[in-house]
Amino acid sequence: MPYSLDFRQKVMYFLENGSTITKIAHTFGIGRASIYRWLSRPILSATKVKSRQRKLDWKELEKDVKQNLESRVVRQS
Repeated sequence: MPYSLDFRQKVMYFLENGSTITKIAHTFGIGRASIYRWLSRPILSATKVKSRQRKLDWKELEKDVKQNLESRVVRQS
């Protein structure tokens, strides 16, 4: 789950007022890499993922479950 824009702005406020990235990361309980990533963005708001490869192919899973159930039914008969 992404950090809220308000939270990101608060982190950037502390950074702009002289705190170190390491100290901010420790204080807010976030990774330093997150802060560096936010610094490299032109806009601080969260980015949306346009396409993501799904971990499961739902059609293949459904097919596999049906085959498994059918084979159990056949063995029990």
